[in-house]
Amino acid sequence: MASAPPRHRVRKAVIPAAGLGTRFLPATKATPKEMLPLVDKPAIQYVVEEAVAAGLDDVLMITGRGKRALEDHFDRNAELEAVLAGKGDTARLDLVRAATDLATVHYVRQGDPRGLGHAVLCAASHVGDEPFAVLLGDDLIDPADPLLSRMTGVRRELGGSVIALMDVGTERIHRYGCAAVEAGYQEGVLRVTDLVEKPEPGRAPSTLAVIGRYVLDPAVFEVLAKTGPGRGGEIQLTDALRTMAGAPEIGGPVHAVVFTGDRYDTGDRGEYLRATVRLACRREDVGPEFRTWLRDFAARELAA
Repeated sequence: MASAPPRHRVRKAVIPAAGLGTRFLPATKATPKEMLPLVDKPAIQYVVEEAVAAGLDDVLMITGRGKRALEDHFDRNAELEAVLAGKGDTARLDLVRAATDLATVHYVRQGDPRGLGHAVLCAASHVGDEPFAVLLGDDLIDPADPLLSRMTGVRRELGGSVIALMDVGTERIHRYGCAAVEAGYQEGVLRVTDLVEKPEPGRAPSTLAVIGRYVLDPAVFEVLAKTGPGRGGEIQLTDALRTMAGAPEIGGPVHAVVFTGDRYDTGDRGEYLRATVRLACRREDVGPEFRTWLRDFAARELAA
């Protein structure tokens, strides 16, 4: 087994957020898809909160044109805060300030969008020679699940890079990056031997799909810089991780944690609606009344 690289604490998170959100048009014509609310909080805030809960207090967002609302959301709004303070509305004042106080948030523009791998490469100068996490804004992990904390723990124990996998079945695996795996060095942790981006039906090495959480060794930047366009003519992060999985001397091996909790693909309209309903049902403030209405509504629909 190759010696592991330095394993200092993961403290930086990278959130690619440069996509156009075309599946949600016309809502995303002037509003970034990351700012669409789940109940009363934009989707991107859930992702930042997840990073902070895992101990990552430095967040870099990879943005593009039309994403100014992201910066405004995590910035101070002195006028709004003054109005709320003047009214004595401390509850809403605390909610407004919470987004600003979550973490130190930085921004860099991707410019010409050339895939997830290219977006991650844009973070190189900010991340430097440190391990870091990548959280995709379209993938919302249930706030009660400590997936990212577990992944940073695996990195700390075993070095290398760590990806999250989810069993999506044979009928859906062609929509994802797919991993070939074998038993790892730790219970519940697999060793990744190969990765295929959106395999053709019937040619997937498993039903384990790569979902939007990664803890990466900084060696990935050097690999990405040498990775040419892959599927879709874009620079694929999956291709770079495949290289690293096959050559563990480059930044250590690639491990995987299999996720079995609740995940919402908020880039899909149906999943976005289901995520809103589930999160609303679990809220102490709106949940009880909403669940009562939902039961009655479902009963009427089924009886129709």
